[in-house]
Amino acid sequence: MTAPAASFYNRSLERALQILGAFSFETRELTLLELSSALSLSKSTVYRLASTLWRYGFLQYNETDKKYSLGPKLFELGGIVAASFSLRKTATPYLDELHSQLGKTVFLGIFQEDEVVYIDKREDLRNPIRFASEIGRRRPPYFGMFGQLLMAFLPDEEVDRILKKDPLKPLTKKSITSKKQFKKRLREIRRLGFCVDKEEAMDGITGIAAPIQNHDGKVVAALGVGFISSSEDSEGVRKIRKAICETTRRMSQELGSPQSG
Repeated sequence: MTAPAASFYNRSLERALQILGAFSFETRELTLLELSSALSLSKSTVYRLASTLWRYGFLQYNETDKKYSLGPKLFELGGIVAASFSLRKTATPYLDELHSQLGKTVFLGIFQEDEVVYIDKREDLRNPIRFASEIGRRRPPYFGMFGQLLMAFLPDEEVDRILKKDPLKPLTKKSITSKKQFKKRLREIRRLGFCVDKEEAMDGITGIAAPIQNHDGKVVAALGVGFISSSEDSEGVRKIRKAICETTRRMSQELGSPQSG
C-alpha cells in the first residue's frame, strides 16, 4: 500500500491520536503533567488538544483528581465497529446463499451517524451495469431501499430530526420529495416489513430490502437486492421479495430476535 503524501500529514491530528494512545488497561487515568511527560509535549499543547477531545466526548475529565480518561464516544464507536464485524460474519453465508439463489447483486447496509452505509456486497457479475455502492460507501439517510427501510423503524421524532438536518432531494424523477408523502411511505414500509424502491434512487433500477433484527427486536441492518427494473416482471419481483424476507427472518433468528418467527 502506498504511503499517503507528506502534504496531507497533519501534526495536530497525530498528537491528538497520541494522547488517546497513551491510555491502556494498565493506565486508565492520566493527569495533564503525566500526558505531557509521556508524549514529550508541552503542557499547553496537551491541554489544548485534550480540551478539544473532551469537547467531542473522546476524553473525560475528573475535576476531583484532575485526571483524564477515555471518553464515551470511543465506547460508542467501538460498539459500532464490533457490531459491524459481528454482523458481517453472521451475514456472510446468507449473502452468499441469496446471491447464488437469485443471481442478483446483494447488499448489506446499516444506518450510522444519520447516513446509509454499505458494509457488504455480492456483485452480479453477469450484469454489465455496476452499482456505485461500494463497501464503506455512505449515502443520504433517505437514499433508496436502505434509507427508506431503516428510517421506517426509527421513532417519528428521529425521522423529523434527520429530515431537518438533511432535507429530501430528488435523485430521479420518481423520488419522493414531500416530507408528508415520505413519512406516509415509511409507515407503509413498517406495516409491510419490507421496502420496494422502484427507480426512486437510480434510474432504471429497482431495489428490494428487508430488516434484520437483533435479540432486542431492534432493526440493526438491512439486506437488499438491486436489479434492472425491466429484467423482472411482477412475479419475478414477488419471488425476489419473498427470498429476501425469508433470508432476513433466518438472519434475525440467528441473532436472537424474538420477532423472527
